[in-house]
Amino acid sequence: MSSKISSDRSSAPETIVATAGHFLDLHGGGVTPVINPSTTFARDDQYRPLNAAHVYGRDDNPGYVIAERILAELEHGSECRLFSSGMAAIAAVFQTLEPGHVVVLPRSMYWGVTQWTRNFCQRFDVTALYYDPADAETISDCLAGYERAEIVWVETPANPMMQVTDIQRAADIAHAHQAQLVVDNTTATPVFTRPLILGADMVVHSATKSLNGHSDVLAGAVITAEDGERWRRLCADRHDAGAVPGSFESWLLVRGLRTLFVRVERASANALSIARYLSEQPQVESVLYPGLESHPAHLLATRQMTGGFGSLLSFQVRGGKREALAVAGALQTIISATSLGGVETLIEHRHSVEPPETNVPENLLRLAVGIEHLDDLLNDLKQALNVVHLS
Repeated sequence: MSSKISSDRSSAPETIVATAGHFLDLHGGGVTPVINPSTTFARDDQYRPLNAAHVYGRDDNPGYVIAERILAELEHGSECRLFSSGMAAIAAVFQTLEPGHVVVLPRSMYWGVTQWTRNFCQRFDVTALYYDPADAETISDCLAGYERAEIVWVETPANPMMQVTDIQRAADIAHAHQAQLVVDNTTATPVFTRPLILGADMVVHSATKSLNGHSDVLAGAVITAEDGERWRRLCADRHDAGAVPGSFESWLLVRGLRTLFVRVERASANALSIARYLSEQPQVESVLYPGLESHPAHLLATRQMTGGFGSLLSFQVRGGKREALAVAGALQTIISATSLGGVETLIEHRHSVEPPETNVPENLLRLAVGIEHLDDLLNDLKQALNVVHLS
């Protein structure tokens, strides 16, 4: 049995995650939550559940209820629901839509979301409008002629081009059109950005990334500012369709959350140092990172992202695709792989994994920075960049 204990200690977010929300194993005395693998729960002789909160594993499980409560507190939301992956969480939000509804999406965001939402809107007769994520005012331009929309979607900083969207302004515009603002906070994490405080209605995470932080869990999460029709529909759909995480995955997510702040702060500090280093190298054409003063949205990011700018950055290698692939291939400490938010640093040539219509430059490399010693990462990048011969 796990339970949240009362405490007079600080409720700062660092404390919430480090203590796993003060959920303790009251039966065994453990200071960490237990894994409860049961898919069903007992009833008494009147067929009443022994614990009304737990009836069947598709409804809820003590393990992922703990993670949900921690994430709701972190994001200053009222409720959270976990899902089996980040894409499952995103799908759950869109499945609250009906034919004829209008949604507004950024032209640049994680390709998996772009592709899935495009197909979804076409199949279910949902009108999708697209705005420039670097300019929240273009949301208004998209909605000219529309009295109402259902969802305005923001991903900031955008993956992989690192545009920054003004969440507060996007919320004002969305609400003026009776729409809800949903923010994908995967890249920034609640360590640096709290979209609900800035006016968003829902926050989405690929918990696979920084929230877990160890590249060993698939999970997603949606957090809402308040109960409402869309939230109730989302919860009912998860209950009925069952896109829930497993008990062990939920436990691993809670374990990862306990080190969230130290991991993310270290990775972000590494990323800023690496971005500054890369911006000074002759083999690098440009560095896309909102922590750099040269980034066009640096002032907005400074205002919106408190304490850091995240662990994700992109840079363009002078030359083209061949030179970018050569740099990635020459790295020895940094691993070529797809993901972000883990303790290890990963690099990816996005043009190789996205179709041409995404317009990702051929010479762009996306760097998901981890928590290794900074000198090792800089030395690895230095020797890899030496494969580029400038004329």
